[in-house]
Order: sequence, then structure tokens, then C-alpha cells
Amino acid sequence: MAHKEEFWDIYDSSKERTGRRMRRNDWILKEGEYHLTVLGAVCRPDGKYLITKRKMDKAWAPGWWEISGGGVQAGESSADAVRREVEEETGLDLSGADIRYVFTYKRENPGEGDNYFVDIYRIELDFDETDVSIQEAEAEDFRIASAEEIRQIAEEGRFLHYDSIKRIFE
Repeated sequence: MAHKEEFWDIYDSSKERTGRRMRRNDWILKEGEYHLTVLGAVCRPDGKYLITKRKMDKAWAPGWWEISGGGVQAGESSADAVRREVEEETGLDLSGADIRYVFTYKRENPGEGDNYFVDIYRIELDFDETDVSIQEAEAEDFRIASAEEIRQIAEEGRFLHYDSIKRIFE
């Protein structure tokens, strides 16, 4: 089956769509241009979170722990993207979940063509380990972890984006 080419909208510094698009991971962005990504922290009623471990063959941060997320496709809303990404990566059915936008952070990488906004969501869902079916192309393992356990992983330098997203775990 052929893989559909993915496009992302290009945003201005106010996080407004410019009307232009780029191919996924094409890194053509100029100063003042951004793409939009999402991260979804899936939290159970007991306060523990679902985290996944990146595959070791990943070019960037192999073997690091993270919360699910990815790029917002052209024409897609941030809320729809977080639902799609989390469902794809974890196999969880989010139809009964409480999904709430929490905050956005912005990252600029001068000269790299990769400037981006990240919308962070908290997803409250009653689930257990048997409900999780990770996307094997993306992750090699998962676990249910407390905020303290996640902080400890981050202190070991093995949790992606932790300093930018740590308030989601508070």
C-alpha cells in the first residue's frame, strides 16, 4: 500500500496559518515561519501517565521515553491531530476521553528551517495496560508511570521535551 504524502501548514509567529504548506520534514521554514505539532499526556484517574519508549533505530533520541504526539497535518486542527496521533501511537480509543488543551510552547532553530509550535494536551482516560497497543514502527515499549517516575527518567536525561512540558505532570 502506498504511503500518502503528508503536508503541514506553515504558520506565522502569532500561530496563524499563512496559507502556505510544506512537505512533512522538508525543513524549508524561514525566520518567522513555523509548523505545528502536538503532544498528548494520557493520564489515568489514579494520576499515572502512559509513556512510550522510542525505537532504537530512530535517528533522533533513540531509546528515550516520551508522550505521544506528532505533526498537525495541513487543514487539520490541533485538537483533531492530538486525538489522531495518540490513537495511532497507543491504540487507545479516545472516544470517551476528556481531552483538554493546556498550553503551547514555541521553539526556534535558526538556520535549520525547523521552527515549531507545540500544543500540549492533557487526556484523561480510564484505561489499563491491556488497552494499549503501541505502534511498533514508532515505539518499542510503554509503561504507566507516576509524575515522579517521569521526573526521575528526565533527570537521567532520557525523557524527550521534559523541560518544555513538565508542567503537564503537575
